[in-house]
Amino acid sequence: MTLPLTGVRVLDLTDGLGESCGRYLADLGAQVTKVEGPGGARSRRAEPVVDGVSIPFALRNANKRGIVVDLDDPAGRDRLRELAAESDILIESHAPGVLSERGVGAAELSALAPSLVCVSVTPFGQTGPYRDWAATEQVLYALSGVLSRSGAPGAEPLLPPAGLVEETVGMHAAWSALLAYYDRIHTGRGQVVDLSAFEALVHGFDPGFGTQGSAAAGRSDDFPRNRPDASNFYPVFPCADGYVRICLLAKRQWRGMFEWLGEPEEFADPKYDTIPARFAAADTLHPLIEALFASRTRDQLVAEGAARGVPVGGVLSLGEVLTTEHFDVAGALADVEIATGMHARVPTGYVSIDGARVGIRTPAPEVGEHDAQPEAKRETPAGSASGTRQSGSRPLDGLRVLDLGVIVFGAELSRQFADYGADVVKVENAKFPDGLRQSKRGAALAASVAWGHRNKRSLGLDLRSPEGGELFRRLVAEADVVLANFKPGTLASMGLSYDELAALNPGIIVSESSAFGSTGPWNNRLGYGPLVRAACGVSALWRYPGNEDLLCDGSTVYPDHIAAHVTAIAVLAALIQRTRTGRGAALEVAQADTALVQLGAQLVTESLRPGTVSAPGNSDPFAAPAGVFACAGDDEWCVVSVRDDDDWVRLCTAIGTPELADVPAFRTRSERIRNRVDVDAVLGEWLQTRSPAAAVAQLQAAGVPAGMMLRLPELLTDPHLAARDAYTETHHALLPKALPTAARVARFSAIADPPLRQAPIAGQHSREICADLLNMTTAEVDRLVAEGILQPPATDPSPIGVAASAAR
Repeated sequence: MTLPLTGVRVLDLTDGLGESCGRYLADLGAQVTKVEGPGGARSRRAEPVVDGVSIPFALRNANKRGIVVDLDDPAGRDRLRELAAESDILIESHAPGVLSERGVGAAELSALAPSLVCVSVTPFGQTGPYRDWAATEQVLYALSGVLSRSGAPGAEPLLPPAGLVEETVGMHAAWSALLAYYDRIHTGRGQVVDLSAFEALVHGFDPGFGTQGSAAAGRSDDFPRNRPDASNFYPVFPCADGYVRICLLAKRQWRGMFEWLGEPEEFADPKYDTIPARFAAADTLHPLIEALFASRTRDQLVAEGAARGVPVGGVLSLGEVLTTEHFDVAGALADVEIATGMHARVPTGYVSIDGARVGIRTPAPEVGEHDAQPEAKRETPAGSASGTRQSGSRPLDGLRVLDLGVIVFGAELSRQFADYGADVVKVENAKFPDGLRQSKRGAALAASVAWGHRNKRSLGLDLRSPEGGELFRRLVAEADVVLANFKPGTLASMGLSYDELAALNPGIIVSESSAFGSTGPWNNRLGYGPLVRAACGVSALWRYPGNEDLLCDGSTVYPDHIAAHVTAIAVLAALIQRTRTGRGAALEVAQADTALVQLGAQLVTESLRPGTVSAPGNSDPFAAPAGVFACAGDDEWCVVSVRDDDDWVRLCTAIGTPELADVPAFRTRSERIRNRVDVDAVLGEWLQTRSPAAAVAQLQAAGVPAGMMLRLPELLTDPHLAARDAYTETHHALLPKALPTAARVARFSAIADPPLRQAPIAGQHSREICADLLNMTTAEVDRLVAEGILQPPATDPSPIGVAASAAR
């Protein structure tokens, strides 16, 4: 098949952070050329390394071409200028100022090639007080608020698995690049994009001030010290052959669990239909579930849970993931050559298009592999465009998105389009309300709805009725995109499959998403983010070493948010292709595939060296000193990462012990890892007498990656986020106070920040949409309201509407 980004040229100057951006664009068909200096990128040595091959590099640079350009040489800089003039998108991760000092920064290249989209991916962005700080994934976990919610109460906070940060940043970079490129298609003008990895994690991984899902009802808003007791959010129970996790969110799921338990009298009160009540009673409820599960196997519990409507999932080790039949049948894992002569079991990719999985086609290039294969000159100039819009308009203006999505994934996916100009119509049925609308705690509206559904319209419609389905088809005929994340087969069962919708509108793009995809033995499994990451090995690595039953990923809904961004990128790529072909596409993303891809380095290493990958806790297997260290004060922590021997010398000088740099036991990275306990003790003793902020400032001034553990409220006052206006406020008439919310993730030079139109109440725009888009008369609408097919809110001005709403 012709991939959607075929013909798009991308220059990839990333080294480490941001490399997965180019990989995903290459998966989608772009010609991505990796530009390295003499000797190759530093990331070619990124651990884990097996038989001389960096596994992260191999995975994040597959499908790319590779050339060498020496930016310290005038001829090399001229070569980069020539390449930029022939390219559509340039992605780079150099420290701020490095390229500009050589005359090939974003401003210089944009002046030379005005149609070029330049995306800068740096740890903290091009501005702000942390601009020149150094960072690792672990440091970003600490600063972003993720670390403060990970770990057991009273214990040290626990770092999540490696790899999730880089892929999260890479996906935000890919979305930003394609959004700017889509704008260029209509304006002819490129622009500069400034992406801060810090902000991508804060707003995009699992935001504390963003869509949170139903489990938020069991959380506290006071963000106590010593971490929340997250084990009860999505509890894990031992069983006959391992562990299982359950997700009891909806009332019907709890009722299924209640019956499974034999309807114990102490839980017969209807108050236990709510998440907060069950959460408060966990000490009594969970022992009953544990006793029920103890003698059954994982497969038995999953099957019986499915029969009863109770979401249950097994907790799998990496070795079990690699041999799971479902991932093999679904094509999510495959045996692939990732380097010359090296084959491994590899996550294949994020998305399927028109039934074909899009993933690895060629291994990562050798250094300079394509130097002797110059790119052909383009027949059409890179900046060719329709010129139908003025630069600075909203890039997705004129698009209409019909949003059938639910809960966190659905809200986040469609919000990307609503924020940048698309008319997003959330289609919802009062008989089956979105779980987000049920997660309110005392207020008339759930905060997650205000965050997740801003800038959208709402149409109350019973899609399962014949007339409701026909109204939807009429909307599809004039729409651009349909988004859904139901159980596989649901759209087809309602007569709304891609083939049926494409017959009405050949340009329609239909995106269907589910937990485990539409093929394979798990295709009909109930799935939420916590069950997905348990089944994909993420949970097994997100724990303290030696403690298999205390998983520490309970306070997050990962991978919902980032899987939504993965899907948004694929939809936008299909829209880009449609500008050339006029044809739509059928897209599918399984949340499990997102988790597998982002855990790729560990899975591939385990496939090559079985039994060698386990939960590392806070000890970086490839660096020392590195990890989470206690500072002065109550539950105050910071993360420090000494990446190499140069960092070690800088650290020793910074903490006033320069003589330690030459101690034989500490001199080299391998020696420090071997003597980890001693070298960590040196740094730990120094940190215990200092506040996190003071310690981090001193270490960063010396060039050592370090970050204080920030709690969620501290993000709102963090000086760097404040300087970059990372937060704004969203208001809603049904909420008692304004909510802090993301102003943006990336800064665009020619795309405005998203507006903040308040989220609709269910069915708020039903009459408006029927009149404006379907040219229906008031009498027609009134009849459908009376019959419950159209569902305006209780405030509907029509007496018929009021009566119908009251009846519901």
